[in-house]
Amino acid sequence: MDIQEIKQDALDPEAFIKAQCDVIGKTVGDGTAVNALSGGVDSSVVTMLAHRALGDRLKTFFIDNGLMREGEPQRVVDILQQCGAPVTLVDARDEFFAALKGKTDPEEKRQAITDTFYKAVFSRLVKQSGAKHLLQGTIYTDVEETVAGIKRQHNILAQLGIDTAKEYGYTVIEPLIQLRKPAVRTVGRALGLPDEITNRPPFPGPALVARVIGEATPERIALVRKATVVLEEELADVDAFQYMAILHNDRIPGMRDGKRDYGLQIEVRCWDSRDARTATPTHLPFDLLERLAGRMTSEVRGVVSVTYNIASKPPSTMEAV
Repeated sequence: MDIQEIKQDALDPEAFIKAQCDVIGKTVGDGTAVNALSGGVDSSVVTMLAHRALGDRLKTFFIDNGLMREGEPQRVVDILQQCGAPVTLVDARDEFFAALKGKTDPEEKRQAITDTFYKAVFSRLVKQSGAKHLLQGTIYTDVEETVAGIKRQHNILAQLGIDTAKEYGYTVIEPLIQLRKPAVRTVGRALGLPDEITNRPPFPGPALVARVIGEATPERIALVRKATVVLEEELADVDAFQYMAILHNDRIPGMRDGKRDYGLQIEVRCWDSRDARTATPTHLPFDLLERLAGRMTSEVRGVVSVTYNIASKPPSTMEAV
């Protein structure tokens, strides 16, 4: 990999911001650029960087793919607009679920999301805008994991030999590709983003699809979305790098109202890590785990089992899909 990492202890955030704004401005020239805001730290930082560099020549879209957390699309749009960056919310839920229909293999699901986003939804928006450049929040870890074959990240394109100008009709600009997550958070704070954004736990590009083992139907996404609400409420005060609720595919035996019930299993993962390269399970208090399990089995329809992952990365990975 020929990308030179800028480590956290060597980062001068103001100098980095100025340098990247200069690069964005020179690359785009007098034209326009588009970017997709997902609500994660990376895409939010890119939005603010590009807005500072281009002003109203940047067209920012939040693509509602139906795969996000509860209330997330409108909340993220509101926050960025409060920071001065205009955002257009686009409803593409039907297109993404149509592309995911019948797919159970993790790589096929990731590819379906990539193709729907880049070839269908975003390609259409780019053509309508007339822009020739796309900003996106690829970071160093995304490239590292994809190139190493650990996990294909949906936003890795040029590094896999994909000619984006030929395939999609635009050139991709990746201002954060030399940074890992802690450094991106530092840049976000320097850009004036609120703690609600800069302190957010990492959220995968494929969104809740990365937390559904098996087919990601609207019903199964809705179930894991509800489980995520419960999880994030219970772990809100836990100092962890990332946490998630994962819906397993197989139904397992349980008991409900004195009768046998073949229900669903939610796996909880909570990680201590600095940059996602390695991670260890957070030592959560057992009474917290019991309370979490009680809420999951009573508030998330069909769940009869809640487990907690205790395997470190490696050999485990942070996401399950």
